[in-house]
Amino acid sequence: MFNAPRQAQRYAAAGPVNGLGGSFVDEDPLAISIYDDPWSSAPSPSPPPIYTVNSAFSSVIADATVPEAYLKAFAAIDTSNTGEVSVNALSRVLASSTLPATTIDRIVNLVSSRARVSSLEFFVALALVALAQSGKGEDLSISTDLLTMNHVSVEQVAALAAENNLPIPTLALDTLQPTSSIFPSSYTSYRQNTMAAIRPPTFAPEDPWNAPRFPSDGGTVPALNQPRSLTTNGLTSTFAGSGLPSGWWNNQETVEVTILGKEGFILNRYIVYEITTERADPVHRRYSEFVFLWDCLVRRYPFRLLPALPPKRVQPDAAFLEQRRKGLARFLNAVINHPVIKEDGFLAIFLSEPSLETWRKHTSISLEEESASKRVDVIEEMSIPSDLEEKLAIVRGKLSPLIEQWQRICILAERMIKRRESAAVRVPSSLRRTYLPAHFAFPLFSSTLSLDIDPPIGRSDDHGPGSSTASLFSVSILSTRTHPNVDMSDDQADLARLTNVLRAIVEVNERCWRGDECDLCDGVRQGIGHVAAHTQHQSDLLEQRKNSLQNSSLESLKSQRDLYIAMRDLFVRHDRLAVDNVDRLKKRIDSNSMKLESIKTNQKDGWQEDADRVVVLIEKDQAAIASLLSRRVFIRACMWHELRVVLHNRENAMLTVLTQAFAREEQAFADNALANWVSLGHAVEGMPFE
Repeated sequence: MFNAPRQAQRYAAAGPVNGLGGSFVDEDPLAISIYDDPWSSAPSPSPPPIYTVNSAFSSVIADATVPEAYLKAFAAIDTSNTGEVSVNALSRVLASSTLPATTIDRIVNLVSSRARVSSLEFFVALALVALAQSGKGEDLSISTDLLTMNHVSVEQVAALAAENNLPIPTLALDTLQPTSSIFPSSYTSYRQNTMAAIRPPTFAPEDPWNAPRFPSDGGTVPALNQPRSLTTNGLTSTFAGSGLPSGWWNNQETVEVTILGKEGFILNRYIVYEITTERADPVHRRYSEFVFLWDCLVRRYPFRLLPALPPKRVQPDAAFLEQRRKGLARFLNAVINHPVIKEDGFLAIFLSEPSLETWRKHTSISLEEESASKRVDVIEEMSIPSDLEEKLAIVRGKLSPLIEQWQRICILAERMIKRRESAAVRVPSSLRRTYLPAHFAFPLFSSTLSLDIDPPIGRSDDHGPGSSTASLFSVSILSTRTHPNVDMSDDQADLARLTNVLRAIVEVNERCWRGDECDLCDGVRQGIGHVAAHTQHQSDLLEQRKNSLQNSSLESLKSQRDLYIAMRDLFVRHDRLAVDNVDRLKKRIDSNSMKLESIKTNQKDGWQEDADRVVVLIEKDQAAIASLLSRRVFIRACMWHELRVVLHNRENAMLTVLTQAFAREEQAFADNALANWVSLGHAVEGMPFE
């Protein structure tokens, strides 16, 4: 069902661009996907396998019971419960074991050659630490040549795991200082399943939803909040200004969606999400309840900007679930900040009712269209421009290229963020080819995952290296191309690994060949120690900035993309639902009028009853025509409101907010990086030469 090919895009003759188009206007909102994150307009295959050592370490750990100390250490650094941590975090944990830096460096490079470390790799590293502390892993620090025999140490861990007796290392986890970030903190994507007591929501006295939670008479929930005046669209009749309160972009409500885990029986397992808002206590929802909310909103507000839901997939992986969680959060943040939809009663129930399933069993929900209970006043009708169709045609013509470009922006931004996560230090080819094979024989410099990244824009690989800050930023951000051919000897190193190597150098050079105290060696060794400390700080800054970009800037870019996709879907719904039968009713009225005149002229037996019956039919058709004409005006008012108030304001103001925030955060990151290197310069200024 869910893995079947998506239906073709019905909007625009040109069809979807790059196969990424789609619409959620069908009865089944899961039929089509508009996301490029892990899904597309093609069938949903399993994600391509990426380089990982989990399979090997799975056989090492096997079915052994993981000690509580392992889980506690992993939880101390995996604050977001993603199942992976950075090499920098692993190094900080291993550093608390008081093992030599050389041993720590070799353990880190033995368990992982990537920028991220899985939980299994982390557990194997802790087992190696325990072996080293107990003296059984002395082979880890005997020689560099022996380090290439990775199976020696791993086999020791496998043997202990087979006996279900994994060693417990001695770690000073209390000394781990959480890295303080200068960037906006991101919310956690996973939370512990704590079922705290939740108080029922409260509403204003005049709220039509302020009714008993379980009405005894099986009452029907009103479709919409009744307006307090003749105004519509949630605004006053005047259309001066932007149509929104001054500074509205600073007063946006925020909804956080986190994954609690799976519930249900074996054959009916489902993911539970926790929704946290400023309106009420956190509530728990299933994905199917999100679908029900979307279905209700799209039936009530067919002519409003409604973002689509991320789709469902059979046997989803962790990456898909994370992308879907973010998509659900963007959906809720969009509807809760819509000037009209945010006042919807069922939306308030969805965000506050502890058990939506129980609430639905006791309350029937009206799906009446918005136009049935709202009317447009004279002033607002006069404010609708006569050339509205031309304005909408201009927007309609721009949507396809806008969606394509914003999809590309999101893809490129996500790729650049992942590059920054790697935070590689690149050595120019002249130095790399000539000196590295002779002087850097550590496995650290032969990562199997190193990518052949192009030189930064405006600088050839043949030129000498620029400043450290420029090289880091250029490789991580400006270069956006990847190559399919992976160079196994490409010499790149994560800053955290570089920190470990520098600390190892300090330990190796602890004694001078002269035998007595050597001021030259001591001074240089102290300077290298300063370099290691500052590269550690730079690694922390890069990790913090990556998290901020991934959870803030990238999501804002995707919200901008979703806005244009929602506008495209609005046009699709408008073309399908705005059609009425006024012309047919007028023809039927003319036919019945002629029939009435014929009855009155002939005046046969019982003609008065026949005339009354025809008059009733004519009056019904006239009332239907009046209602449909009012609906036409309301639809025009809705389209004008969504174009002028929602789309025009959000596509510009929110992009300004994103750009300014990005510039401030990048400046803060650059300032901190500059301060870090300036501090290093002062620290090593006194290094001796002789």
